[in-house]
Amino acid sequence: MATCWQGLWAYRSYLIVLLLPILLLPLPILIPSKEAYCAYTIILMALFWCTEALPLAVTALFPIILFPMMGILDASEVCIEYLKDTNVLFIGGLFVAIAVEHWNLHKRIALRVLLLIGVRPALLLLGFMLVTAFLSMWISNTATTAMMVPIAHAVLEQLHGTPKDIEEGSDNPTFELQEPNSKKEVTKLDNGQATPVTAAPSKPKIQKTQEQIRFTQCMSLCVCYSASIGGIATLTGTTPNLVLQGQVSSIFPENPNVVNFASWFGFAFPTMVILLILSWLWLQILFLGFNFRKNFGFGEQENERKDAAFQVIHRQHKLLGPMSFAEKAVTILFVALVLLWFTREPGFFEGWGNLAFPNEKGESMASDGTVAIFISIIMFILPSKIPGLTQNPEKPGRLKAPPALLNWKTVNEKMPWNIVFLLGGGFALAKGSEKSGLSAWLGDKLAPLQSVPPPATAFLLCLLVATFTECASNVATTTLFLPILASMAQAICLHPLYVMLPCTLAASLDFMLPVATPPNAIVFSFGGLKVSDMARAGFLLNIIGVLVITLAINSWAIPIFDLHTFPSWAHSNTTTQCLLNTTTPGP
Repeated sequence: MATCWQGLWAYRSYLIVLLLPILLLPLPILIPSKEAYCAYTIILMALFWCTEALPLAVTALFPIILFPMMGILDASEVCIEYLKDTNVLFIGGLFVAIAVEHWNLHKRIALRVLLLIGVRPALLLLGFMLVTAFLSMWISNTATTAMMVPIAHAVLEQLHGTPKDIEEGSDNPTFELQEPNSKKEVTKLDNGQATPVTAAPSKPKIQKTQEQIRFTQCMSLCVCYSASIGGIATLTGTTPNLVLQGQVSSIFPENPNVVNFASWFGFAFPTMVILLILSWLWLQILFLGFNFRKNFGFGEQENERKDAAFQVIHRQHKLLGPMSFAEKAVTILFVALVLLWFTREPGFFEGWGNLAFPNEKGESMASDGTVAIFISIIMFILPSKIPGLTQNPEKPGRLKAPPALLNWKTVNEKMPWNIVFLLGGGFALAKGSEKSGLSAWLGDKLAPLQSVPPPATAFLLCLLVATFTECASNVATTTLFLPILASMAQAICLHPLYVMLPCTLAASLDFMLPVATPPNAIVFSFGGLKVSDMARAGFLLNIIGVLVITLAINSWAIPIFDLHTFPSWAHSNTTTQCLLNTTTPGP
């Protein structure tokens, strides 16, 4: 009997893929309508995404097959959804992030900030959290965590090392991210892709005190949590943000580019800062206690240990050498990208996109994706060294030009192409829900929620999404929830962004479980943490996050997105009455 159950468990993915479509067949058979057909597709994809019986990107391709067969959308209409402007923005943003990572610019930034902040316990935690959050605003949360965790453990080895280690001031091998090691953990990215995470090289175990163990746990959690928190600050920081922009553009095509880089940053960056500070305080209290005088290093002994840890950071920074031409060029292009994003069409003044490339309505014809691709192409053109004639070492007597800042081989190795399909699948589902009438049907069913105060609605939905995202991919979570939330908002005459924005941020509040997000899995693979440690720290942090997001959506988000009115671009046949009074109270 045990062997039978083991066999079923071993073949569970095959059984789920074969049985689920059959078990759900009564829905389209008993209710032969387009709404039921679309619901069948959405439920089937949601279950496949939650169980990961198929790779997430493969499941995202289902609408290409099912929607034409069910008469919901033509194949040509479905396929267009898989490479919308939001996908182009994702690709262009990752091109730039890959260049930053390829030339080690992110490591130089990290080490420089840590040198400035120092190694006192509370300040060291703050330094790692600030650096990790800043880097995850621009490069992937997974890559940021994979770089910062070894640095954190190297510093901790010096802080908690033996007197002999301190005297030698030896470098810690955990700095070497790519060091060959037979012991590797495999984690799953949010996009379902397996990625090897090199565990810390084995060393003779040093007996640590309980206080040192707690500080190590605190440092590990601060890195993975700040990676998730930092990603919410920018539109390209984490994929759910791009899902929101794409869904808003798809469901409400008449909206005046209301979610762009500048508007998102104005809303999400203060939210990120508040959440980061509160998480820093919470982790200190939980793991280091209330002795803030000791945490900030006043009256501490063991200064030689702190000096040794500082020297480790200083030595690693020195090994990077002076900034190369490539690093300087990537820095300049990166700053130019951010400035162009902010000034394209900020909304509160005429941007360069409105002035140089306006359409008939005066809106910018160039998008954030246009800017990202423009800067990316420049990186493929510019050389990585000052142009000059150098000898080719492989072919003596022949001259060789330096490589470009970015090349396709590097991009192809580091680009998560499956995310493009995952985004496209979400946009296809939203389009199918609209065309089939499922969105309108859901709106009618959710109309009684109009009697619930909007702040309470937003708060409860954030809790629901934050709980759901602990067990499912945050991309899949936003893909499934946002179209439903849009229909609900239309039905109760509420600004759609009032519920869509906070729930998108809540999808990044995956702090409780190692499997919730790749950064959590990476720090867990380094050891020193139990699931109970992460759950204990993450539970209250989830609550804090939901409260901060609720504060944000009911304060500074209102003037940024004009949330106090029901917008004309959100109207539908079922919400015509909302337009009769353009000052319908929102939140």
